[in-house]
Amino acid sequence: MIILKFGGTSVGTPEAIVKTVDIIIEASEQKRVAVVVSAFGGVTDALIQIAKAAAAGQPYTEALQKIIRRHCEVWQALLPQKTSSESTIEPLLTELQDIITGISLIREVSPKTLDLVTSFGERLSASIIAQVITARGTHAEYLDARSVVVTDHQFTRALVQKEITYENIQKYFASHPNLQVITGFIGATPNQATTTLGRGGSDYSASLFGAALGAGEIQIWTDVDGVLTADPRKVPDAFLVESLSYEEAMELAHFGAKVIYPPTMVPALESHIPVRIKNTFHREVPGTLINSVPTVSEQPIKGISSMKNIALLLVSGGGMVGISGIAERLFASLAKEQINVILITQASSEYSICLAIERSQAERAKEVIEAAFALELQSGLLNPIKVEDRVAIIAVVGNGMREKPGSAGRLFQTLGKHHINIMAIAQGSSELNISAVIREADEERAIRVLHDSFFFPRKKILHLFVIGTGLIGGALLEQIKNQWAALKEDQTITLRIIGIMNSQGMILNPNGIDLSAWKQTLSAEGLSSSLSTMIETIRSLNLPSSVLVDCTASEEIAAKYEEILKCGISIVTPNKKANSGSLARYQTLKKTAKETGTWFLYQTTVGGGLPIISTLRDLIASGDRITSIEGVLSGTLSWLFHSFTAGTSFGALVKKAKDQGYTEPDPRDDLSGMDVARKLLVLAREAGLQMELSDIQVESLVPEACKHAASIEKFWQCLPQADHVFEERRKNSTMQGKKLCYLASLKNSVATVRLEMVGPEHPCYNLSGTDNLIAFTTDRYREQPLIIRGPGAGAEVTAAGVLADIIRLAKYS
Repeated sequence: MIILKFGGTSVGTPEAIVKTVDIIIEASEQKRVAVVVSAFGGVTDALIQIAKAAAAGQPYTEALQKIIRRHCEVWQALLPQKTSSESTIEPLLTELQDIITGISLIREVSPKTLDLVTSFGERLSASIIAQVITARGTHAEYLDARSVVVTDHQFTRALVQKEITYENIQKYFASHPNLQVITGFIGATPNQATTTLGRGGSDYSASLFGAALGAGEIQIWTDVDGVLTADPRKVPDAFLVESLSYEEAMELAHFGAKVIYPPTMVPALESHIPVRIKNTFHREVPGTLINSVPTVSEQPIKGISSMKNIALLLVSGGGMVGISGIAERLFASLAKEQINVILITQASSEYSICLAIERSQAERAKEVIEAAFALELQSGLLNPIKVEDRVAIIAVVGNGMREKPGSAGRLFQTLGKHHINIMAIAQGSSELNISAVIREADEERAIRVLHDSFFFPRKKILHLFVIGTGLIGGALLEQIKNQWAALKEDQTITLRIIGIMNSQGMILNPNGIDLSAWKQTLSAEGLSSSLSTMIETIRSLNLPSSVLVDCTASEEIAAKYEEILKCGISIVTPNKKANSGSLARYQTLKKTAKETGTWFLYQTTVGGGLPIISTLRDLIASGDRITSIEGVLSGTLSWLFHSFTAGTSFGALVKKAKDQGYTEPDPRDDLSGMDVARKLLVLAREAGLQMELSDIQVESLVPEACKHAASIEKFWQCLPQADHVFEERRKNSTMQGKKLCYLASLKNSVATVRLEMVGPEHPCYNLSGTDNLIAFTTDRYREQPLIIRGPGAGAEVTAAGVLADIIRLAKYS
């Protein structure tokens, strides 16, 4: 025999009931089965609210009629051939109405009456399903569990008297060979008062019947594929656990794994009956098997669970040290008030005891402890009782931790690396469970990082928020889309784009944005563009390894970098504004990144995708001394003066460079020399010089007549007026056998940016296209400078450099 139990979602609609009945009939054709069912999804909660509303004199009629209509509609949809006079549910509905009316008249609902009201959910559900199975040709009988399940008088959370209950079940089934459809969740006292077994009690009912009948397996059918390694709503990469021990299942259930009701395991464990979790809507999935001997896994743990709405109480003081009976008095006082302790830890010095309880009981627990230790508190032997009420418990569970050392170390290292503070920790001698108390705000992030660390130790997931979708940002998103599969497979790196923002709007999706259609999504579903909203969203999502990718040239965004880094969010950017602003801000950003353990990567601020900054850092880190830096740091200006030959117009070349995407959005930013000056300033600061932008001598190439142009359009109109000036300088350089180069130079702490003539002996003489060239002269590279050369302009190469920074962050963070 097997026991099949179906939860509320499995019987929530006529369509779901049809699937459920299909499973029952198919199973009954193979062996004898008994079926335990829950109330229709949401009905129990609704009945509780209706009863309380009636007792409080509040409106309840509409809600009650909604429940009545729902059951009648299901009956009519599944059993249309039966008339209302044949309905087995009408007497139940009438009785329910009468009881609710009585509650409204006396203005009171006791726990005993509430149990009676909530029992109607299962009674109605089981009645309908038994009739549907019979109508399909398999004779089924409705079994009201109150006739066999005997409990004590603890209403809403009754305890089952197993010995007499098992005897009743065995006698009943011996004389009833037909398929039984049993009401879960409910029982009755010896004097026939209706009781309920606590929320999730239908699973417990199934386990009781299975144990009493010696079933070969208990199957819990629900709306998930089985027990997952973590809550999939919090960890998108959670996956199915094929097998668990009873102990592992109970630990996970205790700490919040909703798919398992903790008491379910006890009768099954006592009788050594396997329990299988299955999905009514994905019958082909094997589910999770819970038994005495789970399959061996390479992973030391089976799952990560959590509990929120927890409070942590600290009892401490010198009066506890060496005094016997303190713990006994503490827990006895709490037990007397029925306050359940979830977790306990005590310092070896005996100076303090930490205990975790449900937040709703925190103030009462504090009062109880203060009363129990009033004399010690008054005399100063104990410190005032402290309560931390915004905490959560993270539990890492698995039998494998016994054999594989280092699990606790990995937990501490992972949480520490992501700046998640542990407030208390507990581990049993069985090494089955390590539980840590953390801030509630860190709960979801903690689960994610621990899941990645234990189940995907070689995999790194970055959550990216991209601001700016122009030439560079657009190219970056395209490159990530094209490279995504290769990164995930070859380098075990997963890049999830969580947010995209431009000046027109923004889109946010905690589970990742589909890059094949991001433009359409942004256009159709985008929110109003707001930098503050984006930053607040990044902060509130609190995703591990969050990275802001700033692909703009915005000073407004750069001004927010410090705030972003302080939130534990890394930054990757080609935006030069932050590091070329004030020296104080540059130093603050570097210091903040170091203190917060975040990454601030800006390789592409100088030279696009060229490894200029990293090379400079390597030289300095290895002990070399920089004596001079010189080169062409603008791909735009490199291309302009390489292309500036006889017969060409300088103004026309600038327009062509703009059309080909070589210039900044406003070409005056290139021609002014300030873009090059900012790059040189970044290099100077990286080399250790405390320099401001105003310390750099800059020759602007913006013609005098164009400097005050009111718009870009006006600039284009007046630019040709200066063609003769640039032509004169070109002729002069050609006559001397030289070429024009817009050079950045740093020598003897003097920084200049200007248009110069260079001869064939100069490394920049043979530059072509948009090439940048930087020459580092150092103590080691004294006779021949270290030269880096390559394309320094263009969205593709810059975006590639940004992507390289992102990958570097993933590998080494």
